[in-house]
Amino acid sequence: MTGDMWLMFLKAFFVGGAICALAQILLEKTKLTAPKILVLMVTLGAGLGILGIYPKLIEFAGAGASVPLLGFGASLAKGAQEAALEQGWLGVFLGGIKSTAGGITAAVVFGYLAAILFNPKTKP
Repeated sequence: MTGDMWLMFLKAFFVGGAICALAQILLEKTKLTAPKILVLMVTLGAGLGILGIYPKLIEFAGAGASVPLLGFGASLAKGAQEAALEQGWLGVFLGGIKSTAGGITAAVVFGYLAAILFNPKTKP
């Protein structure tokens, strides 16, 4: 592997780790619940995507920035913007789902498989 590839891996690792660390800090140091943090991260990603900040972070860190929840929010916003330009108001609602359909499908399929393969239990 070349030095450029290692640098790409390091950037992805540290940016993705920083995003995950932020969520963990919010979970442990605030009274926010996991679902509220999830919504906050997706909304923050969408906002940063609309402002044009998050695409630069994705360009810098690759999968380290595109895979976490912030990246999902940025993808939703980008899809909605592009579809709104092509289809008008209907595109605002359809574009985000269309641009993230692969990720949503993977989450449902792998979540279902995990539930079948393992014995999930709810916390009391």
